Amino acid sequence: MSGATASGTPVPDPATEAVAAQNASVVLGGRPILRRVDLVVRPGEFVALMGANGSGKSTLVRTLLGLYPTAGGEVRLFGDRIDDFDDWHRVGFVPQRATAGSGIPASVWEVVAAGRLTHRRPFSRLSRADRAAIDEALEVVGLADRRRDTVSHLSGGQQQRVLIARALAGHPEVFFLDEPTAGVDLPNQEVLAATLGRLKERGATIVLVAHELGPLAPLVERAVVMRDGRVAYDGPPLGDHEVHSPLFGESHTHHHTGTPGYVGRADHVPHVGSPVDRPTRPEEESR
Repeated sequence: MSGATASGTPVPDPATEAVAAQNASVVLGGRPILRRVDLVVRPGEFVALMGANGSGKSTLVRTLLGLYPTAGGEVRLFGDRIDDFDDWHRVGFVPQRATAGSGIPASVWEVVAAGRLTHRRPFSRLSRADRAAIDEALEVVGLADRRRDTVSHLSGGQQQRVLIARALAGHPEVFFLDEPTAGVDLPNQEVLAATLGRLKERGATIVLVAHELGPLAPLVERAVVMRDGRVAYDGPPLGDHEVHSPLFGESHTHHHTGTPGYVGRADHVPHVGSPVDRPTRPEEESR
């Protein structure tokens, strides 16, 4: 970090950041969803974005990926403004497993192979390097023996591992994961944790959206808790009971400026210019 704004907010140093949002606001369907969010994730960090439903954590990830435009502030990837960034092979996104099958009878290998698209020319054949990357990704997530299976026939936890393998096949430097353990049984959560632990050992930058951490808790180095579209806490990892305490609850209205990691900010809706009139789907409203 270097320097500060007139209000005292630290100014991120692009040379030391993998992902950054600075004073970022997002409006969907005329409704403010993110409100002046500041966040910097440094290379190699494992960060958990947490908070209640509707707090803005999933919207923040999609904004960091450039899927939602900002109505104020800016987003950067590896120091470049999101509008100027085109090295997408450096970024991997693991959505919730509902998108794994996509209604198409694809095999595990075919889904994972899609992760190599950013490394290939359109309509070109897979190279030897592509196939090696796909095989390695399947080995990392423990699904090499299921490569020919139809994705829709796998369990929820296995489908989530397929999505992680798809992202991993692209050899990204930063991974975004949207609630990878949602609806996944404990044994598969433990396998997911082991998989992400291997990625962490390799030095990957990981930004994880989670309602609860479970077996992933030992991997998390930093927790960022969202509340009402703002960062309410940014500091050492919290227990699940702490994240869902009144401090971050929907009805909590007073400040805890003495709490380590708590981000003090006036509890009002700041001005957001030029609302983005984009239809909001029900699932987006709940995040």
